[in-house]
Amino acid sequence: MIRILIADDQELVRMGLRLVLSAFEDLEVVGEAADGDEAVRRTGEMRPDVVLMDIRMPGTDGITATAAITEKYRNTRVLVLTTFEEDEYVFGAIRAGAAGFLVKDASREKLVEAIRVVHGGESLLSPSVTRRLIESFAERGAPITPGATAQSLTARELETLTLLAKGLSNSEIGHRLHVTEATVKSHVSSLLMKLGLRDRVQAVVFAYENGLVIAGNQN
Repeated sequence: MIRILIADDQELVRMGLRLVLSAFEDLEVVGEAADGDEAVRRTGEMRPDVVLMDIRMPGTDGITATAAITEKYRNTRVLVLTTFEEDEYVFGAIRAGAAGFLVKDASREKLVEAIRVVHGGESLLSPSVTRRLIESFAERGAPITPGATAQSLTARELETLTLLAKGLSNSEIGHRLHVTEATVKSHVSSLLMKLGLRDRVQAVVFAYENGLVIAGNQN
């Protein structure tokens, strides 16, 4: 059972999300929050597996709340609800430790898939968000981890990072490299530790910032 906390300042949105998620046997909404402060507090009380986090909320916003949750409650994953027009907020949420981003007009199936993906320890970026993310960081040239270098990676870890940055899943990377999915997970964990990165989202940004992958080249 995946325990979920819904953080959104609009009551009707929270009600709608709860109704949608209640139809799935492996999902359980354990609480709601109307602002960032309440989201952090209720996360501490209920220890949900996943927090669905709205970005724009009165008082403490979703980015600040995400940073607090990922710092204090490492076993809780934050899935940010966003729109295409909120790029600057998306980038802030990445630095705050969000595990994934979901566009608010996504289908029910995409919502459930996203929750399961981030709960499983992976990160989720939609193609549209990834493209905007890459373009923005390329323009800014602001590294997530100053001084981090790919030189510490083994050849196989470097291959894994490059494929990860192109959007491939663990199973797809394993197929490409002719190794098991468990081996891929081991490589990902190792490269994240060596580079001082929090998760796969930051690894994608690192790869593009350091020229390991060129935007638009998916070969």
